[in-house]
Amino acid sequence: MAMTLRLTDADEQILAELAAHDGVSRQEATVRAIREAAARRGHQQLVGELSAQGRARYADLLDRLAQ
Repeated sequence: MAMTLRLTDADEQILAELAAHDGVSRQEATVRAIREAAARRGHQQLVGELSAQGRARYADLLDRLAQ
């Protein structure tokens, strides 16, 4: 699917630097950035869920340690 991406001059410069650093096209750098952001979001959500489960499971122990 074709898409037009409008960037500020500053964002265009950042994208060009990312692409040059990785030795890829700006289009590939954009796709990688999108995928990395999605992966981070998914990881953060999973960590949050597991943390909540751990706090619930060990709530009594955590309360005692806090005293």
